[in-house]
Amino acid sequence: MPQKILLITPPFTQLNTPYPATAYLKGYLDKKGYNCVQADLSIELFLKVFSKEFLEKVFIKSNKIDNLLYPEIHKAKKNYLSSIETIIAFLQRPNTITAYQILNNSFLPKFHRFENLTELDFSFGDMGLLDKAKYFATLYIEELGDFIQANLDEDFGFTKYAEKIARTATSFIPIEKKLNAEPSLIIEELIALIDLKIKNEKPTLIGFTIPFPGNLYSALRCAQFIKKNYPKIKITFGGGYCNTELRSLKDTTIFKYVDYITLDDGEASVAKLIDLQNEETSQDQLIRTFILENNSVKYITNNPALKHKELPAPSYEGLPLQDYVAFLDVLNPMHRMWSDGRWNKLTISHGCYWAQCSFCDVSLDYIGRYENTTAEDLVNKMEQLIEQTGEIGFHFVDEAAPPKMLRALSEEIIKRNLKVIWWTNVRFEKTFSTALCQVMAEAGCIAVTGGLEVASDRLLKLMKKGVNISQVAKVGQNFSDHGILVHAYLMYGFPTQTKQETIDAVEIVRQLFENGCIQSGFWHLFTATAHSPVGLNPKKYGIKITGPKFQGFADNDLFHTDPTGTNHDQFSDGLKTSLFNFMNGAGLDWDPRDWFQFKTPATKIDPNLIYNTLNKH
Repeated sequence: MPQKILLITPPFTQLNTPYPATAYLKGYLDKKGYNCVQADLSIELFLKVFSKEFLEKVFIKSNKIDNLLYPEIHKAKKNYLSSIETIIAFLQRPNTITAYQILNNSFLPKFHRFENLTELDFSFGDMGLLDKAKYFATLYIEELGDFIQANLDEDFGFTKYAEKIARTATSFIPIEKKLNAEPSLIIEELIALIDLKIKNEKPTLIGFTIPFPGNLYSALRCAQFIKKNYPKIKITFGGGYCNTELRSLKDTTIFKYVDYITLDDGEASVAKLIDLQNEETSQDQLIRTFILENNSVKYITNNPALKHKELPAPSYEGLPLQDYVAFLDVLNPMHRMWSDGRWNKLTISHGCYWAQCSFCDVSLDYIGRYENTTAEDLVNKMEQLIEQTGEIGFHFVDEAAPPKMLRALSEEIIKRNLKVIWWTNVRFEKTFSTALCQVMAEAGCIAVTGGLEVASDRLLKLMKKGVNISQVAKVGQNFSDHGILVHAYLMYGFPTQTKQETIDAVEIVRQLFENGCIQSGFWHLFTATAHSPVGLNPKKYGIKITGPKFQGFADNDLFHTDPTGTNHDQFSDGLKTSLFNFMNGAGLDWDPRDWFQFKTPATKIDPNLIYNTLNKH
């Protein structure tokens, strides 16, 4: 009997649009004639949790809890039960009438997340009815989520589940201990969903994509249930988490729950697994796959690379596109793109054309193997996806989209008179001239994201970023002048970074906002990873790796000491607070020291540095 594969995205990932991994795989497997279906248990479980039926269970169970947190939410249970269906339907399909209902003072229960809501009219304007209602609806859902997490399931999160147990999980022992504990209400609901999928689809092979640490535990819970109740079904794991964390896998315990773990691009690997189930190949012909053999972990290395230009368009067939929800949790117009809008996901190029940044996993295939396709092929795929989904919005999820390809893509979109909007990730390199930004804008580009990182020329050079502050400012201005929003990824705590450089970075970021070069950003603390140049050669960067000790399971995030730098944990709150204010046009006249609750040095940056850089002739 021909084999049937069920591809699953486990909870939780983004809820506004499908995570693209299963769609990429299905597009390829369909083209090759395999019997393939897909499901997004992330959105399906979310909709189960935020339903009247499930909330009734939540309130019944919470009624028995002593020292209940957020008791005001429990007291308002009738109001929540009567409004939840309206709120979810609105977040799926916003409309004016429901927006008025949501904004009516008597409709929504409002508690801790509605405190300190100031200047909303200024933020949304007179014409912002739908956005204001969407923001209120998001806060309402977040309050319910807080209640569930605080009282019933500490692992719950909107875009992750039990993430902390999968982070730096050098040993599988804590994970298995949790798998053997009583399941939560949410996990029970997840098991009911996977059981129904199996009964309806009758797959012989189930593939879980594990893009992030916050997807691992829920996938393992599903696999645990399948092994117990459907032992003939084979299970494979793949995706970003496996690609980065499990490359050194030695612990056999996980094979109690799965049969295979694949690395890197999954198309050829999964196809070969189906061939194996169909008895059309042998186990030694598997591609980039871990198996259990003679009670030890074996990695089968065969590595035939599929060319990026030969891959078909993703297929969203079978995914409930009408069910995804549009959250508005941050008012910044750039930030909202990650949680609002149903974006078709495509990749312009495989890997990164730069592939030199010392903090990045440049030694791995998804970064290090750079391949292109043609603009004609990309726009053909865009047209196919518009026909499939009815959506004209695209998010190109490249590590760094090549300027040459962006020009060719833009010119092809204009040539075909294709009316689309799109955004992507770039390097802030000088190739993004006024002319290139103009043609991108004409082709529908509305936003770009890119790494400013440490905002220090010394450190940018050390990390081999290939850009400098002046360049970032000019490129940001070029994009902004053409109506393209700019988001900067920001980093603190890079090896040898001093307190002075961190304060100076705040001043640089302030000036970039003040001069309209960037519209949003996000600070994250540097972490050395096992596959980056820093992790592979820490001595070169002046740090010492102190752990964690690898115990057979995951190996990625590394602990380190930095004798020449400073302790950057203390900077976290000030950096995030300053950035939040900058994004809302506030605090742009503050001294960088004012954001921190401890003594810091004065900035050494000229207060007009960015202005002068932009106005040089």
